[in-house]
Amino acid sequence: MTADPALGLFRVLQDDGSVSVEPSLSEEQLLAMYRHMRQIRIMETRMVMLQRQGRIGFYGSCAGQEAPPIATGFATSANDWVFPALRESSIMLVRGFPLVKYLAQVYGNELDVLKGRQMPSHMSAREVNQVSWSSCIGPQIPQAVGAAWAAKIKGDPVVAVGFMGDGATSQPDFHNAINFAGVFKVPAVLICQNNHWSISVPTERQTASETIAVKANAYGVPGVRVDGNDILACYQVIREAVERARAGEGPSFIECVTYRMGAHSTSDDPTRYRSNEEVEAWAKKDPVERLRRYLAARGILEETFDERLEADFGAELSAAIEQVEAAGPPQPESIFDDVYASRPWHLDEQLEELRAAGPAPKQH
Repeated sequence: MTADPALGLFRVLQDDGSVSVEPSLSEEQLLAMYRHMRQIRIMETRMVMLQRQGRIGFYGSCAGQEAPPIATGFATSANDWVFPALRESSIMLVRGFPLVKYLAQVYGNELDVLKGRQMPSHMSAREVNQVSWSSCIGPQIPQAVGAAWAAKIKGDPVVAVGFMGDGATSQPDFHNAINFAGVFKVPAVLICQNNHWSISVPTERQTASETIAVKANAYGVPGVRVDGNDILACYQVIREAVERARAGEGPSFIECVTYRMGAHSTSDDPTRYRSNEEVEAWAKKDPVERLRRYLAARGILEETFDERLEADFGAELSAAIEQVEAAGPPQPESIFDDVYASRPWHLDEQLEELRAAGPAPKQH
């Protein structure tokens, strides 16, 4: 690693599963990390299959990028706020959000806490402090910084974590947010998942910067570049940044160097813009497999663990999907919810008109 952490690449886990330094995590925590990563891989493989069957409309898989969000779930406290981009929804599951309600958001039905108002793969919930986001590139970054600024003003000991892809670091929202964060030393941790592709645009075509992390230097913010396929390195770097922010020492910017193994979303065909050789090279750096090798070498992972996990979680997942698919659409009356803190008179009148009209005719 170079003297400037924004130019080097911090690693703990090597590709073969060996470590440069033993992590400060218990065996139970390490196994829980692995379980979450494996479950996300199983679940998202099923979600893509369901989309291909026409049972859901859209999905954006995080295959290959499981390490940063799972590490974040372990490195933050339950009171910290998360402002995700497309591939960080799994933090909600680490924080205990129920699987059925998580999947209901993909379907947008009556079990969905968002009441069917968001696209699939845009999960969020107030109960786990994860904020709804927009598919526009980057607006969640100043929102995260704004939440951190509010926490500082109020004296709340919470940290706001804002995620983005590599392409977002070329957007004005990124520069505005990190500049504000640096000037006012807000308790924010900004994390870029550099998966090398802004949909079909390679990183070298959207920035001439030597690394993405080094951009932080211009704003007086510490920048760190970490191996995003190494969950132990991600956890250490993110935890240190969170502790630093909570101690009043200001924001940090982290570049997690990773790779999107699948398509940008189920609407994308990555074979149009990248080679199979590139994908195969990154498959050898698989974050789930790398952690599995380490746990097996330490004797933490039993030989039958994966087999049992796939059977048990597969059954749980199938039952959750069955329950979600049996649910009806959101209630029409819910369209009047969440518009104002207190519903005004004209919306009360419209609600009564809707109720008086009776149920809508069934669609055939």
